Amino acid sequence: MSEVPEDPSEEPEFPVLGDEKAAAFFDLDNTVMQGAALFHFGRGLYKRKFFETRDLARFAWQQAWFRLAGVEDPEHMQDARDSALSIVKGHRVSELMSIGEEIYDEYMAERIWPGTRALAQAHLDAGQKVWLVTAAPVEIAQVIARRLGLTGALGTVAESVDGVYTGKLVGEPLHGPAKAEALRALAAAEELDLSRCAAYSDSHNDIPMLSLVGHPYAINPDSKLRKHARKLDWRLRDYRTGRKAAKVGIPAAAGVGAVAGGTAAAIALHRRRR
Repeated sequence: MSEVPEDPSEEPEFPVLGDEKAAAFFDLDNTVMQGAALFHFGRGLYKRKFFETRDLARFAWQQAWFRLAGVEDPEHMQDARDSALSIVKGHRVSELMSIGEEIYDEYMAERIWPGTRALAQAHLDAGQKVWLVTAAPVEIAQVIARRLGLTGALGTVAESVDGVYTGKLVGEPLHGPAKAEALRALAAAEELDLSRCAAYSDSHNDIPMLSLVGHPYAINPDSKLRKHARKLDWRLRDYRTGRKAAKVGIPAAAGVGAVAGGTAAAIALHRRRR
């Protein structure tokens, strides 16, 4: 097991050349990107006055509690998700998609971890496919994957009919065991051998996903994942300079207004045609 500082030129510690049955799967928040993609996307939406403060007040503290506590209570998460979906209900998908690339440039590009990006690039250079697998909205994930030159992305899907959000999810959030099942299904569709694949994550919630592959990596791990990785002799990488800020997924100087913006973006941007 190794735990090393960030190196933009680093490569995986296992052979990646010439293996068409192998691929790599990366979690997004605090693995590929410092902080939460939803938070950064929400800042962009809030800046553009897509949401009004009065609409955010009723659940801003839910998001603040979740981020600062670093605890994923199912009931609390459900409340925050329902609030976010109710805010976008009736809005057009195109309203958000048209500014997604701009928000990436404004808030996300500079927060990509160079070390993790180098790991992803090593897989790409070896001819392997590389996917983001995240609980973030699928179309946000797709924008990020495209900008990083990755193969594609799996993410949480929100329902829309005729280009308008219904306020419902399609299925469940891509989180925990659901993320592992999505990875398993993708591997089957791509005819991959998971024992020859790699997966990367910062969160103990992704232990089911990491356990599926032959080459699991703990990137910027939380305490539970760090303990689990050490026990199983998984590889570790820690690119953080400020452990606390990385853990909660919010820039240290962020205020409640910005947190509210992040909560407002807790939606999945995916159209469901009928």
